[in-house]
Amino acid sequence: MQALRATAQRIQSLAAEAGQGLDALAVLVQALAPWLLEIPGVGPLSAAQVLVSWSHAGRLRSEAAFAALAGTNPIPASSGQVTRHRLNRGGDRQLNRALHTIVLVRLRTDPDTRAYMARRTAQGKSRRDAKRCLRRVIARQLFRLLERYDQPGVEILRAA
Repeated sequence: MQALRATAQRIQSLAAEAGQGLDALAVLVQALAPWLLEIPGVGPLSAAQVLVSWSHAGRLRSEAAFAALAGTNPIPASSGQVTRHRLNRGGDRQLNRALHTIVLVRLRTDPDTRAYMARRTAQGKSRRDAKRCLRRVIARQLFRLLERYDQPGVEILRAA
């Protein structure tokens, strides 16, 4: 019984420590790119991962390069008469996971995202392919915003 009590106390302690870390991360993201947290589905963890992977303006030449970095670029997987694309298993897996999390949150809460998913499935895409397309769309949106807000003359507080 004592071992269970000690384990439960350790779990509570670690949960509190993780909460403090998440709060500190939210403060840093809010200071660096507050507009990123206003995008539907983007929370402090996802925003931090996007910022870390993107790094700075000019690092990536295009939104296609950002999509390739995230592993959301389509890879042709056609055979015979079937023309399709498959998921890229390469790239920055943490960034891909952040985009996946954003997709899941948006599918739950954003009516526009649900409409996009319904439209893609009506076009004959599987749910998995539609999610791949949606991750690519979100990667494109994030890259454009990151490049726009990291221009000289736009005030962004840099965390030291």
